[in-house]
Amino acid sequence: MSQPTAYPGGSVTRTPVLTARGLSRTFGSGATEVHALSAVDLEVPAGRLTVVRGPSGSGKTTLLNLLGGLDRPTSGEVVLDDGRVLSSLPERDVLEVRRTRIGYVFQSFGLVPVLSAAENVEVPLRLQRTPVAERSARVAEVLELVGLARHAGQRPYELSGGQQQRVGIARALVARPDILLADEPTGQLDSETGATIMDLIVEVTHSQGIASVVSTHDPVLIGRADQLVELHDGRRVDVRPSEDDD
Repeated sequence: MSQPTAYPGGSVTRTPVLTARGLSRTFGSGATEVHALSAVDLEVPAGRLTVVRGPSGSGKTTLLNLLGGLDRPTSGEVVLDDGRVLSSLPERDVLEVRRTRIGYVFQSFGLVPVLSAAENVEVPLRLQRTPVAERSARVAEVLELVGLARHAGQRPYELSGGQQQRVGIARALVARPDILLADEPTGQLDSETGATIMDLIVEVTHSQGIASVVSTHDPVLIGRADQLVELHDGRRVDVRPSEDDD
């Protein structure tokens, strides 16, 4: 993760870590052509929670995939704060950005069943070839952060759905990213468990200075957004900043 910005008096920086310009994605061609996303502009600031909402098929997942370099736009661009155009980088460079700067949280948890919670969290650091001692320390740190220090040795099937998603969040944070992308992170959870996951995402976003983008239908998380983006048929139809914005 890049060095955190100071937050005097608890305030957060508005500097965009990630910027989408005219972002469009079309699938298929001719009669089967589908415009999944059309000319979306978006700035994702550090230390702020950007929530993307919209009905199924509105383009939420497509937007997150483009922002995270999991897919490339048909037109438009995704620009990092260092000036690089993520959507135009060679694949090896995109992979490096994904490994070092972006953390992902998936609706389906995405844990490896045969690995313990700690081993699942450790995977990104193994890919980065982080030294063993540092890996152990950082895994312990993020498991403590998400409240699972006592469950480090348990495998996914021994954990509740909420605990599994906390493991997923810990895995997303262990490489110290400055961008967090979460696609419907509470979609498979009951409302009470989902609320605790939402609280955790809000807390790490603000305390760690992370630029977070979360797609959701959950009204509670929508209400916690610093920036609310609404998509309909692949187009951005509304952006609401937090009420305390100037």
